[in-house]
Amino acid sequence: MKIETKCLHAGYTPKNTEPRVVPIVQSTTYVYDSTDDVAAVFDDPTKSLIYSRFENPTVMAVEDKIAALEGGIGAMCTSSGQAASLLSLLNILKAGDSFISAATIYGGTVNLFAYTLKKLGIECIFVNADAPEEEIRAAFKPNTKAVFGETLANPALAVFDIEKFAKIAHDNGVPLIIDNTFPTPFLCRPFEFGADIIVHSTTKYMDGHAVQGGGVIVDSGNFDWTNGKFPEFTEPDESYHGTIYTKAYGKAAYIIKARMQLMRDFGCYPSAQSAFYLNLGLETLTIRMERYCQNAMTVAQYLEANDKVESVNYPGLASNKYHELAKKYMPNGTSGVISFVIKGGRNTAVKFMDSLKLASNEVHVADIRTCVLHPASATHRQLTDEQLAAAGINGGLIRLSVGLENIDDILDDLRQAFAAI
Repeated sequence: MKIETKCLHAGYTPKNTEPRVVPIVQSTTYVYDSTDDVAAVFDDPTKSLIYSRFENPTVMAVEDKIAALEGGIGAMCTSSGQAASLLSLLNILKAGDSFISAATIYGGTVNLFAYTLKKLGIECIFVNADAPEEEIRAAFKPNTKAVFGETLANPALAVFDIEKFAKIAHDNGVPLIIDNTFPTPFLCRPFEFGADIIVHSTTKYMDGHAVQGGGVIVDSGNFDWTNGKFPEFTEPDESYHGTIYTKAYGKAAYIIKARMQLMRDFGCYPSAQSAFYLNLGLETLTIRMERYCQNAMTVAQYLEANDKVESVNYPGLASNKYHELAKKYMPNGTSGVISFVIKGGRNTAVKFMDSLKLASNEVHVADIRTCVLHPASATHRQLTDEQLAAAGINGGLIRLSVGLENIDDILDDLRQAFAAI
């Protein structure tokens, strides 16, 4: 089948027939009719494919699908969610710049922001996302270039007030980047509330089956990169024969720069096979998200009534402090992830988890199978006590990712594990 491309972030356009599934284009290389054709593509990579280090027809088809789901102008897949978060910021920031992030984000992302980016000369200013606007605004510096938050924090499950932060960010002339991994575009579409860039770990609900790692960056096309704060978009790129991204690509300047400049240099692009698996997950996303939310609500209500549980954190519960925000941003449910604190602290939490039979104890979340994790011992193990507290984590905290199994089987497993402690 001949593959034709319309633009850099557009999908494949098969002639004559449309295959029932996205084809796997297992190739690193594309053949041109002449040397002049190759030169033309390097002058303007939106004309055709260059190399599968940063573009592939199978992956591009999935990028188009995700961009459409989020309501964005374009998307770029990456090899992991961490890579997506990293490139989303490096596309804007350089040594000497700073950005603001909510403190209640995934522990691995805290490490990336607080330590790795610091080594590159980029400062992350962590803020309490629930703080008054005046306090958050006071955290901005003249060199602050972006704001970052998670729609639904992992594992604290704090709901991020997107509209509030979008206004603050835009008043300061910088974009708002949202990690929308847990809600997925089925439960929340952050662009509709003012976000400018969205990232996902597609390893989670989008894939849903724990078969491949991946990430994605989605561009709304709405942010004005010509406001004077981002010369890398409005001045010639010496690494790409003087291209001026805002002049050459308009609203798609951000996502095309990310691909032409960063993906070209870092090469953290997913394989065609991975994109094929991700697409299969996307095709069942709607029905899966509905079931995750239904099962999780039932489990959250059970845990809330359990006298061996100190507290339950699930924004879908009316008693949750984020319930009103959840109704605003995620009216159809708040995913299948629950955080709860078991009485007795770390040792009791570990014994409970080791007693589960149906649920798997694993370093994963948002799977079709129910799984549990002890964040303080695993994903957030590298954090200091102060950082753990800021992320809303203590020794008795368990992250429970409710799967798609029969709800009675899930509840029976929880009951027998509680009985064991």
